[in-house]
Amino acid sequence: MSDSTTLWLLGDQLDPTLDALAAADEVLLIEASGFADRKPYHAHKLTLVFSAMRHARDDLRERGHDVTYLRADSFGDGVAAFLADRPDATLRLMRPPSHGAGERLREIVTAHGGTLELVENERFYTTPADWHAWTGEHDSDRTYRQEHWYRHVRRETGVLMDGDAPVGGEWNYDDHNQETPPDDWEPPEPRRFEPDALTRETHEWVTERFDTWGNDSLDGFGWPVTREEALAALDDFVERRLPAFGRYQDAMVGTEPFLAHSLLSPAINLGLLDPREAVDAVETAYEERGVEPGGYDPSSAETTLEAFRSDDGPDGDDTTGGSDDATDGDGGATDVYGDAASVPLNAAEGFIRQVLGWREFMRHVYREAMPELATANQLDQERSLPPAYWDGDTDMTCLSEAVGNVREYGYAHHIERLMVLSNFALVYGADPRELNDWFHLGFVDAYHWVTTPNVVAMGSFGTDVLSSKPYASSGSYVNRMSDHCASCPYAVSRTTGEGACPFNALYWDFLKENEELLRGTGRMGLMYSHVDNKDDAEWEAIRDRAKRVRELAAEGEL
Repeated sequence: MSDSTTLWLLGDQLDPTLDALAAADEVLLIEASGFADRKPYHAHKLTLVFSAMRHARDDLRERGHDVTYLRADSFGDGVAAFLADRPDATLRLMRPPSHGAGERLREIVTAHGGTLELVENERFYTTPADWHAWTGEHDSDRTYRQEHWYRHVRRETGVLMDGDAPVGGEWNYDDHNQETPPDDWEPPEPRRFEPDALTRETHEWVTERFDTWGNDSLDGFGWPVTREEALAALDDFVERRLPAFGRYQDAMVGTEPFLAHSLLSPAINLGLLDPREAVDAVETAYEERGVEPGGYDPSSAETTLEAFRSDDGPDGDDTTGGSDDATDGDGGATDVYGDAASVPLNAAEGFIRQVLGWREFMRHVYREAMPELATANQLDQERSLPPAYWDGDTDMTCLSEAVGNVREYGYAHHIERLMVLSNFALVYGADPRELNDWFHLGFVDAYHWVTTPNVVAMGSFGTDVLSSKPYASSGSYVNRMSDHCASCPYAVSRTTGEGACPFNALYWDFLKENEELLRGTGRMGLMYSHVDNKDDAEWEAIRDRAKRVRELAAEGEL
């Protein structure tokens, strides 16, 4: 039996500072590419994943590690090649977050005569033991709510805490993160990393070897592929875009795919950047340059994403395209939030909530809810995704913009993902599994453990494990949070008839179609009071319009 230990690093475990590396005699990386034959992945996603692995190989070698790098069709082929001349080798692997992956890889190693030890994954703040200590005994029928978990982790880690109380006195500043920017606001350009020779070589191989989807040119590719670039991306976000991130976090602006978002999720999910580093950098920036949030009175805002998260919820009835109260406040960012270098508390807390709260929460809910979560479909929705999700060809400005951003960059920010891409698929009646596959293959930061709870549970309401009501809305929400409706040929002020916003009739038809399940959830009362106020003639017009919208969408003519 060999006394040496080989640390097997997967393609999402590329952090050269891992504690597990210190105890390893050798490092194994297997570039298993067969998965990319099974779906038409975005060319940028495949380029990013394979380039990051190859750069990590070189970086680890420069740091003095003995690295074996194997290219194979499958992990089975790679393990067989590695163990061919060392049948008694002991491998160690940080447990992958995707369901059953660790056990499947252990079976592969065992079948080829080796031994695989699974150890805790360092790529997260919290462990399964931490989660179970908080939740108690596992219950397959249990539902989970992020806010309670988020507060618990804040207390345990001390992040943004003032003793036993949250910094600023509030746990969550989401109601300060829902403004739309003024017309003359220009977001800081994100840091773009010019592809080097190895990335270009990788991209050429990807586009020749695989059938891909989306933009297959490197012109729009600027993602960090090395640890050094990931750290530079973090510094750039904290210094230049974090000050504006909070207040415009939920906004959608035409021709501005990135706004002030961090764009760090690909690097974090690959392991090039530790989530603790991102949280610590943002918390430090607030400690050094922080100001209190301010501006409009959030109690005056109408339909916001927070309403979806609260017990009240939006009624979805306002399709008149009224003004967004959240933008009628006290002027520009410098008036309310200090100078351009200041870091508002709502910006720092909003980012930290995404990483420390939501990312950790998704990982654990995924573990608890699988494997049933992957096929959950409590609304029995079975329609195929409309062609617009693949070609972006639709007159709906919001959908065209969101799909266009995914096709071009392999990216769309969280509101586009939830309130346009998932929302439309939900009220249209798309199969959650097909939507999940689309997110998985199209987004550069998507992995099964990330997309499945977000898309199947939250976006598609395939199960109530994450939320007690669906994230469905009419065109009113898009109108309040974007500039899309002003240039759209569809009228957001109309529900029925030719030229009416497709979201509106689909929304009401969705509520009527799923009334038996949704009316009794306890959080849908206001919505169904509006359902009850519509007479037979109005419902006939709504259903006619919804039917026509679905026909046009299915034919690629919407």
